[in-house]
Amino acid sequence: MITTGVDLAAQPARTAVAVVDWRAEGARLTTLRLDNTDDDIVRLAAGATRIGVDCAFGWPDEFVAYVAANARGEGPHTDLRGIAGRRRLAYRATDRVAHRITGRLPLSVSTDRLGLTAMRCADLLATFADAGDDVDRSGATGRLVEVYPAASLRLWGVDVSGYKTDAAARQTATANLLTAAPWLTVSPDQRALMSTSDDAIDAVVAALIARAHALRATHPVPPAELDRARREGWIALPATPLADLDPT
Repeated sequence: MITTGVDLAAQPARTAVAVVDWRAEGARLTTLRLDNTDDDIVRLAAGATRIGVDCAFGWPDEFVAYVAANARGEGPHTDLRGIAGRRRLAYRATDRVAHRITGRLPLSVSTDRLGLTAMRCADLLATFADAGDDVDRSGATGRLVEVYPAASLRLWGVDVSGYKTDAAARQTATANLLTAAPWLTVSPDQRALMSTSDDAIDAVVAALIARAHALRATHPVPPAELDRARREGWIALPATPLADLDPT
């Protein structure tokens, strides 16, 4: 099995891609690189069983309807007025479920600084579709799945505190992750990149989550939410320990 992890950014420079080759004797990180275009990502994902992408695959249904109504000159629906209504505009169904499972509320794709990256993600998904992939934003079918590395690491019990902002914390986070996954072989250069780039760490974790999804070791989409998930996207969160990914 091969899995690919993508830490998507609005621009190629901070977009990281990791490719992991899973074999009976262990897993090996075969590719880890920054500065990737959409075409690079599609090329590097060739042959992958699953592709985990760290970015929202869509916007809340209510937000989409809200913007369309606003363009028509209509006022907000009464259910969407006030702070409770604005929360429905800000967060997708999967964001609320992720909060219940992990205790972490994902950033809002509607109101936080994720909009440009989500627009790029829409382009990326279209590029995969143009290349022949079945793009299902829910992850129920096809190779592509939305992932949330920071929350997944919390579920796996891997301490990566401060790795997004502190250089020393990134070194510790890299050591903690590789200690928790001793069956994952990385080269010295790859480890050095992880130790200096939180984007690289997230790409590697995205590839691990992609394997969990392929093994059906992530929380499934509730049947009642499937239609919405195919529009909004759905975060695949691990449902079993990290050790369960051990191919040996």
